[in-house]
Amino acid sequence: MAAALTIGKLAKAAEVNVETIRYYQRRGLLDEPPKPPGGQRRYPAEQVKRVRFIKRAQALGFTLSEIGTLLALDAARVCHDTRALAAHKLTSIEQKMADLAAMRRVLDNLVQQCDAGGGGAECPIIDALAEE
Repeated sequence: MAAALTIGKLAKAAEVNVETIRYYQRRGLLDEPPKPPGGQRRYPAEQVKRVRFIKRAQALGFTLSEIGTLLALDAARVCHDTRALAAHKLTSIEQKMADLAAMRRVLDNLVQQCDAGGGGAECPIIDALAEE
């Protein structure tokens, strides 16, 4: 069995800040081990994997609340529900990408209008944004 880790060693092994570990504990994503009298809390080495999981899930756009759900689904071994949550996240990301593409087209058009206008006193970008 791997040795238990202090919070500092856990943070270093998971490549996060100690405050990140504490924040995850406050959010209920990590258990806080009991503190022995006169000693330091010791975290099971497996917690490194859990912290890395949380960070990777965040990088994929999952909120901490959704990550809590993923962790609960993992503990319950409910892969179908996990897939459904991931599929919902994928749909959400695709919608955001479509929204961003639309924003890009509008901004590109405004920049082109500004370039065609020759930089006069009236700004097509400001005018377009001020319209109702």
